[in-house]
Amino acid sequence: MSKYFDEMKEKFEALRLKKDVTILAIESSCDETAVSVVRNGREVLSNIVASQIDIHKKFGGVVPEVASRNHIMAISGCFKEALSEANLTEKDIDAIAVTYGAGLIGALLVGINFAKTIAYALNLPLIAVSHVHGHISANYLSHPSLTPPFVCLMVSGGHTALLEVKDYAKISEIGSTVDDSAGECFDKVARVLGLSYPGGPNIEKLACNGADVVKFNYHEPLKDTFNFSFSGLKTAVINYVHQKEQRGEEFNKADVASSFQELATETLSEKAVKCCLKMRQRKLVVAGGVGANSVLRDKLTKKCKKENIEVFFPNLKYCTDNAGMIGSMAYYYLKAGIGLADLTLTGKPNVPITL
Repeated sequence: MSKYFDEMKEKFEALRLKKDVTILAIESSCDETAVSVVRNGREVLSNIVASQIDIHKKFGGVVPEVASRNHIMAISGCFKEALSEANLTEKDIDAIAVTYGAGLIGALLVGINFAKTIAYALNLPLIAVSHVHGHISANYLSHPSLTPPFVCLMVSGGHTALLEVKDYAKISEIGSTVDDSAGECFDKVARVLGLSYPGGPNIEKLACNGADVVKFNYHEPLKDTFNFSFSGLKTAVINYVHQKEQRGEEFNKADVASSFQELATETLSEKAVKCCLKMRQRKLVVAGGVGANSVLRDKLTKKCKKENIEVFFPNLKYCTDNAGMIGSMAYYYLKAGIGLADLTLTGKPNVPITL
């Protein structure tokens, strides 16, 4: 194993100097089996995603064991399809990249073990990539001219944070959630309203038929900081719904969804813009699945325009989990000389957000 790693170090260093680098990337951190081929961190040659949404809907959320089993069944086919769509063979690939965390450990291990097998069989360097950093890179795929430095609003199912991206591989945390992530809050509110998985898109759809008229027993905490707290908002909404149900009182679910969405997106957009102004940064990048929310996009667009801040959103297909973003970040890891892994690589449910 050490011999393999020594050989890969030489190849890894050589790739850093190569003009064109083609990376095959694998993502399996949750319920999407994804394989993509990305050239030079910006050009997506293929982006295959096998979704498990319909499988997990009946459970009301992702069941880790079910997710792992379905990754096993889908990953080989995704690999072959990614190469075919890119019109490449295995000989055209320069390196293999894989998400090693954060995520569901069983799901991660499927992608990691497949990636290790392919890397060893093809004698290619293996690059371990953070799922969180991948979400940032989704914007490099969507906006070819985007370059650091910038402030990033990370809003996904597992993370909510404000980050300072000084360079492609220099990322520091300005503020983060002290409890629930925004995505988790959306999912839990959706569940109490009887909406199916995934919660975020269904909250947005229901809210379109409602109005921001419900006043929850809620006061936003941490208002004067760049940290977030969504647990209180989640609890206030759940208590409102339960009290109405227990008293047999009618209430409009669409109004509840609209009022909740208004509060959540206002907190996110307000703090993101204030952060840019405090950091004297005129570029704001949004990353993660909640970044697909149209109300959040509209609020940020208007607030940023008012303050002369340029805001970047990933294309909707890159907001949710995909391997294209992992292949992009792997390229910038490579250029920075980090991320090379050996065959002992394993999955981690949590990884540092800083770099």
